[in-house]
Amino acid sequence: MESLRFGVFYAPFHPLDENPTLLLERDRELFEHFDRLGFDELWIGEHHSGGYEMIAAPEVMLAAAAERTRRIRIGTGVKSLPFHNPFILTQTMVQLDHMTRGRAMFGVGPGALPMDAAQLGLDPSRTRALMGETLDVIMRLLAGERVTVETENFRLRDAKLHLDPYTKPHMEMAVTTIRSPAGAMAAGKHGLGLLSLGGASDMAVAAYAKNWQICAETARQHGKTVDRRNFRVAIQMHIAPTREQAREDVRFGLAGWARYAHDVLPARPIPPEVTDPVQFLIDNGGAVIGTPDDAVRLIERAQKGSGGFGVVMFMAHDWADWPATMRSYELFARYAMPRLNATLGSRQESYDLSRDRRDALVPKVQEGVADAERRLAEQKAPRPKRKEAAQ
Repeated sequence: MESLRFGVFYAPFHPLDENPTLLLERDRELFEHFDRLGFDELWIGEHHSGGYEMIAAPEVMLAAAAERTRRIRIGTGVKSLPFHNPFILTQTMVQLDHMTRGRAMFGVGPGALPMDAAQLGLDPSRTRALMGETLDVIMRLLAGERVTVETENFRLRDAKLHLDPYTKPHMEMAVTTIRSPAGAMAAGKHGLGLLSLGGASDMAVAAYAKNWQICAETARQHGKTVDRRNFRVAIQMHIAPTREQAREDVRFGLAGWARYAHDVLPARPIPPEVTDPVQFLIDNGGAVIGTPDDAVRLIERAQKGSGGFGVVMFMAHDWADWPATMRSYELFARYAMPRLNATLGSRQESYDLSRDRRDALVPKVQEGVADAERRLAEQKAPRPKRKEAAQ
């Protein structure tokens, strides 16, 4: 069985009452933390309204992350395609592909926040269609074509990339989806990965399974193939040594996030009548607020219910204070990752065998020690003087 990979989806969710300059600095410190802990991927979002998800240019953060990290792969999570000229955006991402020596990934989507689109004079009901048109052009540019096209959103005349991709045929790409089938259809059409953001409730898991089916069927219709190893699912988690400690930790900031989710996000993850968002998230499987064991159980349930995915992404947030947040990622890496990938079995097997055979083997060790002591004693014992030969 293929190993599960581990990522972080970094929107981010930052409270409104903290210094934004320091928050952006702290983001970069966390990127280094993820790299040290062995996370495989980091996806950074793009948002232009609402104040909470405050990174407007993920490619800028990716460049900073690349300088601070050694092995983690880094991607846009995601670039909102309706907001950008596809030629300029593709040029930017190909440059990042070179600058990171192939570590960069290109995640795309329609844009999550309707106010983002409204401020650009776009009709939010059209962003998914605009995403599809833009993605079609991006894929042609990455294939080396010279493109002339005019849409309601952009115009290109004889446009061709002046830098070939570093990664052949192009960097890894993925399309985001929450509930709408638009992302799954776009990913399937071009044979790209799928980024699914929605937690691990029964409803979310059912949506993952449905969207993957749509993605796979669309791929077949367009002569493409898709691989579940490139199917990514994001789950909100806060991990602590005990469930009680985890609940106490998230008193710091979960209520503020819940207000933002209610006031700004189009798909409200917590109904307005809910008075205890922590208990609601725990009860419906929307998040893990507990121990590494709880995380393992929820992820395994999501794997089974969705039909399987290749990457589980830790949805970043500021539910807890800084030390508890750092510890949450560390506990997940130390205790959940190896269990999910069954990398502890050989060590346990070796331990068990050594324990079971100890009583039989220790006397051999003692015998060897005694033999060494005897030989040492013999070496130190005075030797009889040899008689001199007669003259």
